[in-house]
Formats: sequence, C-alpha cells, structure tokens
Amino acid sequence: MVRGAHPMNAAKPILCVGACAWTTIFRVAHLPQGSAKIIPDEAIQIGDGMSASAACAIVKLGGHAEFWARVGDDANGRAAIASLTDAGLDCSNVRYIAGAKGSFCSVVIDGAGERIVIPRHDPALPIDASWMPLERIARGDFSAVLTEVRWPEGAAAALDAARVAGIPAILDAEVGATGVLDDLARRASHVLYSETGLAAHVGDGDVRAQLERAQTALPHAFVGVTRGAEGFFWLESGHLQHAEGVSVTAVDTLGAGDVFHGAYALALTEHMGTDDAGRFACVAASLKCEVFGGRIGAPERSAVARLV
Repeated sequence: MVRGAHPMNAAKPILCVGACAWTTIFRVAHLPQGSAKIIPDEAIQIGDGMSASAACAIVKLGGHAEFWARVGDDANGRAAIASLTDAGLDCSNVRYIAGAKGSFCSVVIDGAGERIVIPRHDPALPIDASWMPLERIARGDFSAVLTEVRWPEGAAAALDAARVAGIPAILDAEVGATGVLDDLARRASHVLYSETGLAAHVGDGDVRAQLERAQTALPHAFVGVTRGAEGFFWLESGHLQHAEGVSVTAVDTLGAGDVFHGAYALALTEHMGTDDAGRFACVAASLKCEVFGGRIGAPERSAVARLV
C-alpha cells in the first residue's frame, strides 16, 4: 500500500468507547506559582476525552468513527456530546443518565505546551455497560474497537466483543484504578501504552526490558509504547522497533496521545504495515502539538501524507 493512501475497504466506522467531559482549555504564558489571577492568551471549550478525542482524530484523518459512552444528563453532558457530534462523530448510542452530572475539566497550558489538568467526574455515574448494543460488533458493523481505562466495564465488554468478532481490539493503556490496566490488557489484541502506563503495568526499566515484560505477560497481544517526542516503540520477532514523528515547535501537547491512538487504529483498519502505522500515527500526533485547543489540533489527512 502507498504510504498515506486511502484503502478501498475503509467504509466501516471504528467504534470508540470511553468517557468524555466538557473541557475548558486556557493558554497562558506561564503556569501559575501560588495564588494568582491570570488573563489567558486564548481559551476554548470543547467536548473531549481519551477515546472521544481519538475518534475525532479518526474523522479528521478521513475515517469514520462512532462513540459510545454514558454521560450525565445535564448542561455539561449535553454540551460535550454536542461538541463531539459537531466534530463528525456518530453519538447516537450515547446514554444520558438522569440525576448524574456530566464530567467537566479545566486545563491550563503554558507557552511551552506543558499543562495542568483538573478533571471532575461524578461518582454517581453508573458503571453499568449492559445497555451497549454489542450485537452490532458481532454482526460486523465496525472495522475495529478502540477503548481506554476511564470506564473499565464498558471497555471490557467492547474488547471482548471485538476479539470474538475477529477485529482489532485496541486499548489505550494509560494508568487507571488498581487492577484495571492488567484486566483490560488481557482482553485486548493491541495494547498501546503511554510511558506512565507501561511503567505502572510492568515496572521501571529501559524500554526494551519493559516491553519484553509486557509481551511475556500478554503473549496474545501486540504491545507498544508512546514516549512523547521520542516516538513509538514496539517489539517485533524479539527486536526493538521504533517509529518517530516530525520535529515541531510544541504549542499544546494536550490530546497528542489520543491523536496517536486514533491514527494508529485507522492505520490498522487500512491494513498498513506496523512500520507505516507507527510512522503515520507519530506524524499525526506531532502535527497536533503545533495547534492550541487539545483534540481540535488533530491534522487533516493531506498534512500527514505530505510528511509520511
């Protein structure tokens, strides 16, 4: 396949399952030290979340994505889903929970792209995932499933259904509650760790040793790790492999990992080789960092194709 090209069989959407929030993002010159009142240079409000932002990246890159979540039935929950719908996601299977509050988040980003994130999730939001129409996965409506650790019950159900259906069951393997990462990783066909997620799961060490421990624990799965500007690392036939992005001036790193996961999932459904998929996703994540606004910085397909 030509790098960056669209395949003939990419019509089916990728299903993304997880949590979302109504998020306010401020850009300031410097992060505050102690008590302060700061006038931001820029500010934006969007619906986002790990799987939600990955899904938006899939759409920006020319794919199709559907988002399943349960959210509070209030102004924050409704605003978050409206924002994601405006970004091109099919949110028709989002469940609104009466009496629960929608998640919300404040993010402050400095001139170098570093950030403070303050989220709030209503503990009254039910964990139940039995309402999800998993039969749609079984009957082949989706080309892949991508999920994360923020709603473990929904993630577990979706990953199990994807593996039974024989489609990629992809986990954004970030740090979660005790035992969650281990359980979900065992259900996934592709475990894509963050640097902190990998350390939390298998302990510290050099990246080769960490991935070898992860592969031993998950012999059924493809395992890899994103390490920020260093790129993406994975094992292939016992050898450490590496893909990197492009050099950029980072303005906002919020959502870069989510863009990576969305781009990688899309690459898998387009049957790219592992090297090409890693490079494609790394370039997409790099370009996102040039744009303020979290997931809205996800690049168009043409911008990635020029550099891949």
